[in-house]
Amino acid sequence: MMAQRQPRRTATLASLAAELGVSRTTVSNAYNRPDQLSPQLRQRVLEAAKRLGYPGPDPLARSLRTRRAGAIGLLLTEALSYAFRDPAAVEFLEGLARECEDAKTGLLLVPAVPGAGTDPALAAAAAVDGFIVYSLPNDDPHLDAALARPVPTVIVDEPLNASGADYVGIDDRAAAAKAGAHLAELGHHKIGIICSRISSQRGPGGQATPERQRSSPYDVVRLRLDGLFDGLQLDREDVPVWECWENTIDSAAAAAKEMLDAYPELTAVACTTDVLALGTMQAVRESGRSVPDDVSVTGFDDIPEAGASGLTTVHQSHAEKGRAAWRLLSRDDRDETPTMRATIPTELRVRQTTSRLA
Repeated sequence: MMAQRQPRRTATLASLAAELGVSRTTVSNAYNRPDQLSPQLRQRVLEAAKRLGYPGPDPLARSLRTRRAGAIGLLLTEALSYAFRDPAAVEFLEGLARECEDAKTGLLLVPAVPGAGTDPALAAAAAVDGFIVYSLPNDDPHLDAALARPVPTVIVDEPLNASGADYVGIDDRAAAAKAGAHLAELGHHKIGIICSRISSQRGPGGQATPERQRSSPYDVVRLRLDGLFDGLQLDREDVPVWECWENTIDSAAAAAKEMLDAYPELTAVACTTDVLALGTMQAVRESGRSVPDDVSVTGFDDIPEAGASGLTTVHQSHAEKGRAAWRLLSRDDRDETPTMRATIPTELRVRQTTSRLA
């Protein structure tokens, strides 16, 4: 019978220190404060740790001792995959992640998916030193769970008026008004709108009533719709608005097809994101019409694909939002200034998807 192998005992900080004939502080410094040791001594500690199977200081014990987790939490309004496939979210995450790298701070992604039953306890129990909340509706229980924690919180985009939190965003209404005014100046009066999710509860889809638009708990989409109407100078009852639950090209293409079939007289479509605009352009072309000769299209965000496709859109720097969110989260003047707001500038970039009505 083959003899059973005895599991190797994991070395501890104390046993490693004894093996090397150094203090436990010296071993700890090799991991946490390497500047306190000579390169030669630190290398000797790390080599002995590897040989003896010492895994390094217990991160939980360290966080309890220092009262710091060494990580921040990012609350997302979508599934985790959204952070890696939505172009605007990717740019934002890159800007934030670079700041975290420089600060040697971890980043914990916490999903807060509307209607999917994700547990607010994820935010309540996450071992983090602060939260960045990325575009949640103002009725989201995950937000309440984060704000109840005794750690700093920064809101990005929405909700606008969360008490006790810093804020980073743009003036969505003013920015969207520029896009609406641009279409009006080109002579367009028969205009439709494709917008992102209006409610945290999935609706029937298709055309959204003015009442549904005005009651949206998503501040961003509500303000972008308000801004478009400010610029268009049209009655809300006269403009068809189609809602997309998912911010994807396929979802937008399906919505735009429905809207253009129902309202074939439309000469322009304004979209509340670039992704929705790209899907709308696809639907226009699949219907046998052209952009912009038959239908002008505008977007919002100026993601990389917008420039490549010649999309007229509102530019904003998502990466700068990420950097600004980190600056606010890591500031040390909260006793003097409990909350602060940072506004990112926007610009209407007119390209090839809009033209004057013939």
